[in-house]
Amino acid sequence: MIICEKVNVGGFSTNCYIFGDEGTKDVVVIDPGNEAKKVFNIISKQDLNIKFILLTHGHFDHIGGVKELKELSRAKVLIHELDSEMLIDPELNFGKFIGLSDEESIQVKADKFVKDNEVLEIGNKHFSIIHTPGHTRGGISILFEKYLFSGDTLFRESIGRTDLPLANHSDILESVDRLMKLEDNLIVYPGHGEHSTIGHERKYNPFLKNI
Repeated sequence: MIICEKVNVGGFSTNCYIFGDEGTKDVVVIDPGNEAKKVFNIISKQDLNIKFILLTHGHFDHIGGVKELKELSRAKVLIHELDSEMLIDPELNFGKFIGLSDEESIQVKADKFVKDNEVLEIGNKHFSIIHTPGHTRGGISILFEKYLFSGDTLFRESIGRTDLPLANHSDILESVDRLMKLEDNLIVYPGHGEHSTIGHERKYNPFLKNI
């Protein structure tokens, strides 16, 4: 059996996900936003063990709780190397842009850089990393069992913004095209908004007409 739970966090309604192995109770937390205590309390009540804090990209609405959650759980922080500086640079992660102090914006350095096609273990289960740049240079999606956690790359009938520094529209179209090669029945859990499936997006996402 597996664990897969969605938690809405922060003022930007970021989707944080908890997934892992029910047998060992080892879990990964994706994008804790800026509500570390909320996420940690949910995990503690279920007697789960956070092994990794895995970040789909480095914008503040996704990483704001990393430092505190790491302190509470002692979990390792994972991010793609191309977004690693966003963890510690308030201008790159937009903390400064939304009026946060440097102390509030700066998180912790990554313990590990994940790579495209890398397969990692959580308990007795496995998950894989797909590098999906475009919204940021180091954006990733995570494939676990029947779920695809797509960060801010692919949304329900939409894609991530590319009008931001470090974003690239052609890159995100290539990333989405890559995701469309996955199985139709994969459930897509994005960084914001409602879930979808690969099949639904292939049929109804208007941005795919530009690929």
